[in-house]
Amino acid sequence: MDIAKLGEFGLIRHLTKDIQIANASTLKGIGDDCAVLSYPNSQVLVSTDMLMEGVHFDLTYIGLQHLGYKSAMVNISDIFAMNGIPRQIVVSMALSKRFTVEDMEQFYDGLKLACDKWAVDIVGGDTTSSYTGLAVSITCIGEALKEDIVYRNGAKDTDLICVSGDLGAAYMGLRLLERERAVYYQQVDEARQKGNAKALEGMKDFQPDFAGKEYLLQRQLKPEARGDIIQRLREANIHPTAMMDISDGLSSELLHICSQSGTGCRVYEKNIPIDYQTAVMAEEMNMNVTTCAMNGGEDYELLFTVPIGDHEKIRNLDDVKIIGHITRKELGNMLITRDEQEFEIKAQGWNPLEK
Repeated sequence: MDIAKLGEFGLIRHLTKDIQIANASTLKGIGDDCAVLSYPNSQVLVSTDMLMEGVHFDLTYIGLQHLGYKSAMVNISDIFAMNGIPRQIVVSMALSKRFTVEDMEQFYDGLKLACDKWAVDIVGGDTTSSYTGLAVSITCIGEALKEDIVYRNGAKDTDLICVSGDLGAAYMGLRLLERERAVYYQQVDEARQKGNAKALEGMKDFQPDFAGKEYLLQRQLKPEARGDIIQRLREANIHPTAMMDISDGLSSELLHICSQSGTGCRVYEKNIPIDYQTAVMAEEMNMNVTTCAMNGGEDYELLFTVPIGDHEKIRNLDDVKIIGHITRKELGNMLITRDEQEFEIKAQGWNPLEK
């Protein structure tokens, strides 16, 4: 169905008619000039992310349902990174004429799936036209008690540096998708140059080589916000001193924490958690797997610091690894390799404004 047939408000009603409110803090959701929220005893957390077609995603290899899921999760992850609880999101989109009502249904299916997982209410947004493709902007609103909020600037000398999950898999998933896309277009170009109509027709059934790489694809196309880790930290009575989610790469996020905390750090290469598929893919592409883990973005794992006195508590947490410790600022930010060499950590992660 052509979106113009429904119009802006008709499309919004169509996509949101079955949304049920999950949070008492949502007094009024979609359907008025503003959403109405109530947080009488908590601090309000607000985070916004914009995803642009051709910059942050490519619809050649990410479906609209996955895009909706990912768009919500990357914002929900920001609230967890402040040790908060996500409650509401606002969704805005700019659409070109190539998108149909059914396309937007798929996007919202993914969006609602992510929100349902963490009991987040969709409470509003905006829709407009675009001449340059699809743009998605989501604002996530959460809450936390004042004493529970964790900022980036609280790391102290001797604190332990911890990460959840494993690193580098999302980046290697992106490299895999880019490789298979390049293979597809190369074969299409060769068929066109030879005027081979039969070969071109056969390209409709092109099957990329993803065998044994399913985990990498999942990490890139369907990231998960680590609210489960936040819950485990609370249950273990561990309060991080600083925390971020890893969206732009471990190296960049480490330097953010150290810069804002006025500290240095020492990270040990042998302690960085890396999945087997990530290591295999890096070797296949002749890449250094540690470089991928340090600089690849979109893992959406949690990077956090805790007092050294919590060492035993952290060691007993599933899916959390101690990778180093905070030092005095004058000692610098160093990566210690497996053969005990020291290298300065540099921010080589994702930079959306870089040419």
